[in-house]
Amino acid sequence: MKQWRTIVVGVDGSPGSRKALAWAAAEAATHGTELIVLNVWEHTLLPPAGSVSVSERYVPEQSQRTADELLQVIKEELGEQPAVLVQPVVKQGRPAKVLIEESADADLLVVGERGHGGFAGLVLGSVSQHVSAYAKCAVVVVR
Repeated sequence: MKQWRTIVVGVDGSPGSRKALAWAAAEAATHGTELIVLNVWEHTLLPPAGSVSVSERYVPEQSQRTADELLQVIKEELGEQPAVLVQPVVKQGRPAKVLIEESADADLLVVGERGHGGFAGLVLGSVSQHVSAYAKCAVVVVR
């Protein structure tokens, strides 16, 4: 059996992603692997001042704030001294696309069943559906 080296978990701070983080950390400890905790953010478009149309200007995202929030989530869920090697990563892009790209170098990709947004009646969120279908490695969707 091939020995695992890397588990990637998608975390957006939602309750589902926090459960996925805890599950992935336990799995990483079991397999002795590195845990990459990935947060993906997208630019938001704003209409120009005094206009109702959408501008092509992107709102600058404070990626440092995003990284700080990710570190806080990791500490809250895994404690100050996690039992595994944790590598927090923040990337800009569409969450499903970035997670699928990251899966190419992972042994396992872990996501929660639902993240922020979406429709409450759906069984799975759009990101978990996309990564389940297109990831380059095994995928676990944590309920």
